[in-house]
Amino acid sequence: MGTHVIRMPDIGEGIAQVELVEWFVKVGDRVGEDQILADVMTDKATVEIPSAVAGTVISLGAAPGEVMAVGAELICIELDAEGEAAASAAPASPRPTSAAAPVVMQPVAEPTATPAPSSSVRRPLAAPAVRKRAWDAGIELRFVTGTGRQGRVTQDDLEQFLQRSAPASLNVGHDSAEPEQIPVIGLRRQIAQRMQDATRTVAHFSYVEEIDVTALEALRRHLNNKWTESRGRLTLLPLLVRALVVALREFPQLNAHYDDQAQMITRHHAVHVGIATQSDTGLMVPVLRDAHRGDLWANAAEIVRLAEAARNGTARRDELNGSTITLTSLGALGGIASTPVINRPEVAIIGVNRIVERPVVVNGQIVVRSMMNLSSSFDHRVVDGMDAARFIQAVRGLLEQPAMLFLD
Repeated sequence: MGTHVIRMPDIGEGIAQVELVEWFVKVGDRVGEDQILADVMTDKATVEIPSAVAGTVISLGAAPGEVMAVGAELICIELDAEGEAAASAAPASPRPTSAAAPVVMQPVAEPTATPAPSSSVRRPLAAPAVRKRAWDAGIELRFVTGTGRQGRVTQDDLEQFLQRSAPASLNVGHDSAEPEQIPVIGLRRQIAQRMQDATRTVAHFSYVEEIDVTALEALRRHLNNKWTESRGRLTLLPLLVRALVVALREFPQLNAHYDDQAQMITRHHAVHVGIATQSDTGLMVPVLRDAHRGDLWANAAEIVRLAEAARNGTARRDELNGSTITLTSLGALGGIASTPVINRPEVAIIGVNRIVERPVVVNGQIVVRSMMNLSSSFDHRVVDGMDAARFIQAVRGLLEQPAMLFLD
């Protein structure tokens, strides 16, 4: 019997190297033709690498988190009779994990008691939140029986497995004095790299403004009381999106991309709002496309759909790219002020802090008002401070006099 080396395939799009995110086999495992061997990540998506042959794994070419060049040795397999017949065929072709957003899975530790690997082992189906919880608990999902559609492992499945396994195989205490080391790989590494690139490249400056949203909140409550059952519930976000859309008519230079290599500014007529969303695998920015075309309820429904897709890993690649300005909010944790990092190549990001009731002076009288800060950052290379301030003041005027949001 001979051996067959599977090399890192050319994934296309001019990509010269990829990051190895997770192995689904180990040395000594028997693999079948077309079995998924590993996940690798480009700067745009996670891709599955299948085996072109059948045989036994002899060696692995890299550890999770390592960056591999296209053409580098990924895995070496000792062929069996079935594998030798297939070895002369074309090398393995990469497959996108789905039409979904990049889903990052961390390598997990072996449980104390593990069944022998099966030749038919396939990558388990599970949402990113389930994968992260399994990673944190040191559980391999292939040992958890999935009861969801097509055998998908659900949170309930994992919970039952944890309850059964905890006495024998899980160390759930915190009595160890040893520090925990967590590798920065996959999506977390990409987030770190993008934040680093943005802060290193962009000339950030921030502008914080206080806004009285008492009337806006009254309008939102009125609309929800009247239309929730038939149109859905409104949060603050679709109203903020509407304010951005209207204000950008006067300040198109903020709805733009800056290509620092070509020294070119591209102003966009369509408003595609990135909605910064925290998922279990990290920060993602799904895109509310053509926000200028949707009404409050259409945009509200789309924001909810996109956020859910980002959190469960079903967002399509095109739903995570192409924003022209970004809106970020920490909700109730929004604090008093923040300094958001620009989502390159955009030139502006609008940060929303929490709403608080506090006394303010209005017409010489102390009254209780609902107040909120907008903490926004701009690329000072292409956005002047005066323009940024005037833009935020325009947004403030729209939010404090919400009837103006609907005047064309």
